[in-house]
Amino acid sequence: MTGGTTRGSEPGRAGLRGLPRSIWALGLVSMLMDTSSEMILGLLPVFLVSVLGASALQLGLIEGIAEATASLTRVASGALSDRLRKRKIPTAIGYGLAAATKPLFALAPSIGWIFAARFVDRLGKGIRGAPRDALIADIAPAERRGASYGLRQSLDSFGAVLGPILAMLLMMGSGDSFRLVFWVAAVPALLSVLVLLAGVSEPGAHRLGDASRAPIRVRDLGLLGSGYWSVVAVGCVFTLARFSEAFLLLRCAELGVPPSGTPLVLAGMNVAYAASSYPAGRLSDRVPRRHLLALGMGLLLASHLVMAVARDVGLAAMGIGLWGLHMGASQGVLAAAVSDAAPPTLRGTAFGIFHLATGLCALFASVLAGALWQHVGPQSAFSVGAGFAAIALALWMLRSARRR
Repeated sequence: MTGGTTRGSEPGRAGLRGLPRSIWALGLVSMLMDTSSEMILGLLPVFLVSVLGASALQLGLIEGIAEATASLTRVASGALSDRLRKRKIPTAIGYGLAAATKPLFALAPSIGWIFAARFVDRLGKGIRGAPRDALIADIAPAERRGASYGLRQSLDSFGAVLGPILAMLLMMGSGDSFRLVFWVAAVPALLSVLVLLAGVSEPGAHRLGDASRAPIRVRDLGLLGSGYWSVVAVGCVFTLARFSEAFLLLRCAELGVPPSGTPLVLAGMNVAYAASSYPAGRLSDRVPRRHLLALGMGLLLASHLVMAVARDVGLAAMGIGLWGLHMGASQGVLAAAVSDAAPPTLRGTAFGIFHLATGLCALFASVLAGALWQHVGPQSAFSVGAGFAAIALALWMLRSARRR
């Protein structure tokens, strides 16, 4: 789980300056796209419920199916990037497709239209996700892998802070015009594609080894090894505890946050996410990654408990912050753990399978949360989430104890 690199000593070029230029460029690409996406997502749950009349269950279905679509697509795109020994092409296609869908949100007249827009947007995310994550592993020095994933995630999360703030300002200046915000969100999405094309260089195909081993075959699954499959198993249980963040926004709206203020909820979460991602990733290069994952699981458990009992916006804000910290402590570290455990020639495939498995769990988690929310109440959704987080943490601690 800790990978094959030696931790405990800093590389010669320590700190952010020692990371390759293309890692920074990929981080900027992620930041711009997330600025665009979060301008929309920070308002979308309220727009769906208050303007288009969607129910909590419909919201859960839309978000769950959208994320599952991204995960299903990642398997094919990851394997294709292994076969072609090219990561940048499918990454660019995925970002381009996502950018092209942004105007659809502004034009949407119905729930079905939003569903289609989210579906295509997440299709683009699925196409780019595994090749991009594998590309980071190809570019980054092995001893800086955790820091590289952490930097990309921090910049991504900074975009997720900037997007909601821009959305809030536009809402305040336009008299709560959802559709104006959705139109403006198309601009940073287009910029992200341009930065990717101009600023990212991938290593030569020889760095990726023999392409003949890349297609998904039964014997390839065996080559991934038990260490990899244990990471997948942990990721699945963990994801069952983490339903769509749309429910965090809906919860705050129920507690009295106005439509123009809901983007700030997302911004607050992503401040914690951005601030913790790079430090957690860098720390995971020096200490066993299992410690960071255990911390992330514990933070998610605490967040669910706080959100379940929250009766005012102040307590909910604490739960939102804990959610962001759990993401920072776990997401980049999980990506680094996958790249550690996978052979270089199968990294794209490995990320694709990982995201497929966790995406299906995310679909189940979001649909379950929506059903509980609608038929029992919001407290039940967060209580069940806390239960899954507790199970994940217990299983992870048991696994860690057995492997010492």
